[in-house]
Amino acid sequence: MKRCIESLLPGGDSVEIIIVDDCSSDGTLAAARQYEEKYPGIVQAVHREANGGHGAAVMTGLKNAQGVYFKVVDSDDWVNPEAYEKILSLLRTYKEPGKQLDMVLSNFVYEKQGASRKKVMRYTNSIPENKIFTWNDCGHFHTGTYILMHSIIYRTKMLIDSGLQLPEHTFYVDNIFAFYPLPHVEKMYYLNVDFYRYFIGRDDQSVQETIMIKRIDQQLRVNYLMVDVYKNALPLMEGNRKLVKYMYKYLEIITSVSTIMLFLDGSKEALEKKHLLWEYIKENDIHTWRKMRARFMGFMMNLHGKFSRMLCIATYRLVQKIYGFN
Repeated sequence: MKRCIESLLPGGDSVEIIIVDDCSSDGTLAAARQYEEKYPGIVQAVHREANGGHGAAVMTGLKNAQGVYFKVVDSDDWVNPEAYEKILSLLRTYKEPGKQLDMVLSNFVYEKQGASRKKVMRYTNSIPENKIFTWNDCGHFHTGTYILMHSIIYRTKMLIDSGLQLPEHTFYVDNIFAFYPLPHVEKMYYLNVDFYRYFIGRDDQSVQETIMIKRIDQQLRVNYLMVDVYKNALPLMEGNRKLVKYMYKYLEIITSVSTIMLFLDGSKEALEKKHLLWEYIKENDIHTWRKMRARFMGFMMNLHGKFSRMLCIATYRLVQKIYGFN
């Protein structure tokens, strides 16, 4: 947490750093209050009386946010100082009412433990740089270049007005954070700087494959919620063809990840959960279900038999190697 907070402090009084202590017992609150005392008006320590997990911490931060823009930085991540300065300069330019942006995007770096080369996730081939743009100006997003929480800065009021709610005691809610508000996003800006440093590789990290399999019910909870969000958002996106396509593809990717994790588990119970997930999609939005099933991976994921499951896992491994996640 120290590295995270001290990477943000150079923002001075242009930023408010809200440290949410989620009912911890490891000295987090005491450390947060020390920063609050040392940097009054910049750092705010917020204590939750009951543990609620990542989603509850994000929502608590949003509830206490007074700034024009809102950014989530997880405690084991940090930001690049040169990129930070450029980001703040951009936000100051678009601070006044009438000029404000709904979403600012930047690159993030996989700070993978033990890796000699750091994978940088850029959007240079998908969205315009250094200008205000809308969904109609977006190009094609490749599988490994979807917008994640690490890339995003939202306008605070837009985020609140969108009605975003993140479930408690659930990992992987960052996917909802990067998905739910999008139909409310109109004005966007992409700054091609390597701003966010995403630490990955710790054995107990939530995105580690073994941990994801262990916590598959939480991944599925997020997946089910995203199915509902997409269906309910369709009327809001009427006529916005590119946003509909983007959100469909994101949902398809999350569903594929859930399915692969269940295949990797391989138990009878896991395969039944896979069946129930796809049945839920079919019952709630048969058009989306048909679209997913029509694609090669969707078709293979719904075949019975070990060979089709092994082929899906092999494809996942290839994509994993190319994009460097997990």
